[in-house]
Amino acid sequence: MAARKELTDDLRLAHVLADNADSITLARFRAQDLRVSHKPDLTEVTDADTAVEEAIRRTLGSSRPRDAVHGEEGEDTGWGPRRWVIDPIDGTANFVRGVPAWATLIALMVEDKVEVGVVSAPLLGRRWWACTDGGSFTGKSLMNATPMRVSNVSSLSDAFLSYSSLKGWVDAERGLQFGDLMRTVWRTRAFGDFWSHMLVGEGAVDISVEPELALHDMAALDVIVREAGGRATSIDGTDGPVGPGLLCTNGLLHDEVLDLLAEFAEDAAEKDETEESVIIVGRRGLPPEDH
Repeated sequence: MAARKELTDDLRLAHVLADNADSITLARFRAQDLRVSHKPDLTEVTDADTAVEEAIRRTLGSSRPRDAVHGEEGEDTGWGPRRWVIDPIDGTANFVRGVPAWATLIALMVEDKVEVGVVSAPLLGRRWWACTDGGSFTGKSLMNATPMRVSNVSSLSDAFLSYSSLKGWVDAERGLQFGDLMRTVWRTRAFGDFWSHMLVGEGAVDISVEPELALHDMAALDVIVREAGGRATSIDGTDGPVGPGLLCTNGLLHDEVLDLLAEFAEDAAEKDETEESVIIVGRRGLPPEDH
């Protein structure tokens, strides 16, 4: 089934937005005068984050004036069924510390469904994109693209899992469940943020999961994984970028992972202190990271 023409036009626009974002972020990466502040939730924001989002909003204001915009750094604007969802820099902590694994995430939602997604990581030399019924691709541009397809690994004991941090699972009171998942799979790596999920879409990783994310963290990833043949849900199994958190798999493993993540939810909820959860994770035997 071919993608609708309006979606391919929106996808081309999303690539233009990503090109502009890349030019801003590359110029500010490791800049001596980079300005960093903290939001009320203590997460970092840089002048590059705000500059990228402002530039994207300006372009959308002229190219898609009737569309709504939801961004990480600014207030929601516009109304109607079409809404662009922007994360100007996913992996801001990496950006600030000089680690090259960060990306701009751009998505278009129509009603509650993500229809277009672009993830651009210029210092990795990679971009990933998709639109509904148009397939998923990776490469440097629309003219230099390789189709993406998830893996066919069907056993958790053979599966490769990527995640962001252990602390996030303990803070979400699901450290025990995540520990069981880690002990069950073949291999784990903390690629983190957008990269974990894009590796699922490429078939290099079989499972990626994070316990707590916002809409702008998830929207673009959702359609790319789905169009690559995978499945993307909340960690409780709800389709779409609705949270809490995001679980992406090749589809074959999805239900088993959901069962593991939910299996000890009642036990974990009874733990009153974070320290107790840490002890439980350790006692159940998290596997050492392989090198």
